[in-house]
Amino acid sequence: MADNLQQRIDQAASGTPLLKPDEQRIYLGTFRERCYVSMTIAQMKKTSNQTALKKALKTYPEASILMNGCLSTVVQSTYMQIATKENIPFKIVTTTNDCDDQSIGLLVISDKAVHQEILDIEVLFPSEKPVPSIQKKKEKEPFWRKIF
Repeated sequence: MADNLQQRIDQAASGTPLLKPDEQRIYLGTFRERCYVSMTIAQMKKTSNQTALKKALKTYPEASILMNGCLSTVVQSTYMQIATKENIPFKIVTTTNDCDDQSIGLLVISDKAVHQEILDIEVLFPSEKPVPSIQKKKEKEPFWRKIF
């Protein structure tokens, strides 16, 4: 009985214990196993990744979006417009983490575990840059051939 009372006092003082709290801090309050696609804050500033996100949202129509609350309003509004055009629900999550360019800025998530190995949007949906065609160099003709 006294052990149960001490446990209740400890829980009331420290709050409800969380499952994998470090992982939840990194992944905007959700678990990594629920993520389809992730974008860092630096990746969100690239316009090529906006088209990649549109492809991702068409690939996962049942998904929802979590956005980092420390993003600038210009970047937030851009991605909110993309989400509303694709009819994808989104949430803006405020975190206590530092907001550097390498922290996660956007997650495309599921409400169930999906266990996706690779989350990086630039790896999953690479931008379609035209590959330069390789032209064969003309071999130089020997000097004697030019004369004769």
